[in-house]
Amino acid sequence: MTRHLVRRVTDLPKPSYDEHGYRRRELVGDADGSSHTGFGVCELRPDGSVAAHVHSYEESFHILDGAVILDVHEGAYLLEEGDYGLLATGVPHAWRGAGDGVARWADMLAPVPRARYGYDTQAVSAWPVRPPVRIDVRDPRTRSFGHFEPAQMDPGKQSQDLLAVSASMRTALLVYSGITVKMMVDGDLGAVASTMFMVQYAPDGVAGTHDHPFEETYLFLEGEADAVFDGSPYRLGPGDCAWAGSGCVHGFSNAGAGPLRWLETQAPQPPVRHSYRFTRDWDYLREASR
Repeated sequence: MTRHLVRRVTDLPKPSYDEHGYRRRELVGDADGSSHTGFGVCELRPDGSVAAHVHSYEESFHILDGAVILDVHEGAYLLEEGDYGLLATGVPHAWRGAGDGVARWADMLAPVPRARYGYDTQAVSAWPVRPPVRIDVRDPRTRSFGHFEPAQMDPGKQSQDLLAVSASMRTALLVYSGITVKMMVDGDLGAVASTMFMVQYAPDGVAGTHDHPFEETYLFLEGEADAVFDGSPYRLGPGDCAWAGSGCVHGFSNAGAGPLRWLETQAPQPPVRHSYRFTRDWDYLREASR
């Protein structure tokens, strides 16, 4: 049974745009053996649209390039590069093109949409067209959205001014062993089935081999990684995607002289305790028990 997959940017599927100017490249899905993770990269032309619909799964997104308008019951929001957000299960929504170029965003769908059930999606009635507004992370009416800048991964730039942008700890970093983590979508944002966050490795950053009782997806954005999944080594770079199923033993190190950065998701949400099972701990116990 395969517990991981790697998709190179040169081998990614290239579906045609539909009649509404939209396409989605599925990178992880039902056919890959995933139960909790649907992951892909969506593209929408400036004059394109995705009609109003509702899912029986949770959807998180991160805008990679361009601009797009998201319509929900509360209003219309202009999303630009670096914005991210959550569409909870059962929330009707629609997408409209904006700007001068193609908008591109990553989406995380949890649990995985099932083709045999119409991808667990149902069309609903559209709203009147409303002018979009930009999101504001300090406005409680847009509490399901946020914004990310690569500079936020620099521990030296975690000033009080930056931290004061939000009343929550959403702009704070977790920093350890040459690795920084910036949480984007989690329970604090309203997610119940998944998480989405940014990871950056310094040149000496290493995560030893370990596994989880949940699935993880990685979309590599900057730098090069030496990765291992269940004993198989890979060199991964910008645009590549990987998925580790529950129980897959995996690890990473920075293969370059500059920063290594990727977008990561987890589903289902990790347990509070015993999320990580490190190989090194069991090796230590084995030696100590002799």
